[in-house]
Amino acid sequence: MPTTPRQGPESLSKEDVDAWLDGYMRYALGKNDIAGAVVTVVKDGQLLTKRGYGYADVASRKPVNPDLTLFRPGSVSKLITWTAVMQQVEQGKINLDADINQYLDFKIKPYRGQPVTMRQLMQHTAGFEEQIKDLIGSDRKGIPEYDELLKRWVPNRIFAPGTTPAYSNYGTSLAGYIVQRTSGENFYDYTDRHIFTPLKMNHSTMRQPLPAAFQPLMATGYKTASGDPLKFEIVGPSPAGSLSSTGTDMARFMIAHLNNGELDGQRILKPETARYMHTAVKLYVPPLDGMALGFFQTNVNGRRVIAHLGDTEGFHTSLHLFLDGNTGLYASFNSGGEEGGVNGVRVALFEQFADRYFPGKPDMNRVPKEQAKKHAEMMAGNWVASRRADSSFLNLTALIGQTKVSVDKDGNLVASGLSLSAAKPKWVETEPFVWHDLNSNQRLAAVVKDGKVQRFSGSIMSAFTVFERPAWYKNSALVMPLLQIAIGILLITAILWPVRHAVRRYHKAEFALTGRELLGYRLSRSAAVAILLVLVGWAALITVMFGELENTGGNLDTLVIIVQLLTFVAFLGGLAIFCWYAWQVWTGKRRWTAKVWSLALVFAGIVVVWVGFAFHMLSIGTNY
Repeated sequence: MPTTPRQGPESLSKEDVDAWLDGYMRYALGKNDIAGAVVTVVKDGQLLTKRGYGYADVASRKPVNPDLTLFRPGSVSKLITWTAVMQQVEQGKINLDADINQYLDFKIKPYRGQPVTMRQLMQHTAGFEEQIKDLIGSDRKGIPEYDELLKRWVPNRIFAPGTTPAYSNYGTSLAGYIVQRTSGENFYDYTDRHIFTPLKMNHSTMRQPLPAAFQPLMATGYKTASGDPLKFEIVGPSPAGSLSSTGTDMARFMIAHLNNGELDGQRILKPETARYMHTAVKLYVPPLDGMALGFFQTNVNGRRVIAHLGDTEGFHTSLHLFLDGNTGLYASFNSGGEEGGVNGVRVALFEQFADRYFPGKPDMNRVPKEQAKKHAEMMAGNWVASRRADSSFLNLTALIGQTKVSVDKDGNLVASGLSLSAAKPKWVETEPFVWHDLNSNQRLAAVVKDGKVQRFSGSIMSAFTVFERPAWYKNSALVMPLLQIAIGILLITAILWPVRHAVRRYHKAEFALTGRELLGYRLSRSAAVAILLVLVGWAALITVMFGELENTGGNLDTLVIIVQLLTFVAFLGGLAIFCWYAWQVWTGKRRWTAKVWSLALVFAGIVVVWVGFAFHMLSIGTNY
């Protein structure tokens, strides 16, 4: 018999959640080559369910135990640090809006006279550029303690404070150090005594390496379940990502925050402090989600949700608190999955959970077609993320990884890399400069000023990253074609040099050039080869660094310096040689083809020097 579809949400009960989770998770893990996962759900101050899936260790077939298996929540650890900060705030030891230098034994330089405040650290608007050196490693001896990292190099501030979100591990680590100094307690002791112990999070620690009692409980991390296991990861800026915890312990942490700081009669925050932490939201791209104090919004279906995501090389985690539903959802995975599939899995888990238990109505509004096309065209072009390295050679990633937005033949916005959903996005404009993905709950929105799009962002990321137009001389739409032409010229030059030599030898022909002209010819060809080799060196260096984040440590410092020195010699020396060679050719009696090619070499030299200066390849330093 036909049945009437169920109206409204499903029952948020253990039986329904377990059945739904079991179906979703087992399929998602197998399809995406993920070893294991833990999921906990809390509701109205109680643990609703705790589920372990797959393997904590593939080789031994050890199952995931929600009560005992430790996962690494990555940047979800920041919520521990931010909670510690708010404890110090309510004790009057930290002022959210004061210059943080008063709490430090070293100085953070002002940005055009403006200091950094704790509020800006918590909302990722201090303006710091990205810093990744010694972010993650596997050797405790090779990764300095976080307070040493803080003082070794303060990353540049590239935005005016309070204006632009730029997610910062350095900023969170700095906040942890301030807690250590204002409390008079070691940071690890502090989190043990004032957060983990009162909440009875008995299998949680920020310490690295793990205490001996915890080591047998640690899940193994993998890039893919079918790949090799990863070693226990040491997070350099530990207050930003060093937590090890079980699913059940993280459920207790969620309950405490949903209860405004209290669990089982133990209070870690005053109610007014917790509420302020959850609701003091700053918006950067309205109407998209903003940043509270440490939590970022992931509002869905008209419900208020605060959250945090976290990633290490081997673990990937999400935590969402449905403030209106007094419900928390925590999920952690010990594999990145095939082609990074875990990201789509955890986002879909959150969205499908929300749609099932906190459903909303789809936005059926549509901007008129011609207006939508015009707005999409205003968005078209290349964009660069606010979270980026700006003063070191890692700024090269801002050339290689620029986000491209375009318009299809029907006038629709195309921005495939900006939806965190696993499905391919299909963007529709529901109100001026606000787009919804028809295949998920993801949204995009833009800030328009004086008839131009100034910045934009997307769901989840809008709280801590925005996209802005790159400077014209850094725009990959201009730079990449010119660089490709330059490389082509250099490559042809390098290849034809031995080919022409071989042809002359075969025909026993004398080379027409002698003396200084011969020297200029040989030097110009040698310079072309040298530039190409240096470019290959940079490509290899960046690939090695981002292939394994462990390679961003000091073990590569010597190689970095060597590549930088060779860049100065090859790029600047090469351009000088090309100019001298062109002068020889044009003042001598050479054929027109030689004259044209000499100018092509000068053009190639100018382009590589341009790229070298613009993206800090022509610099010396090992801070990045």
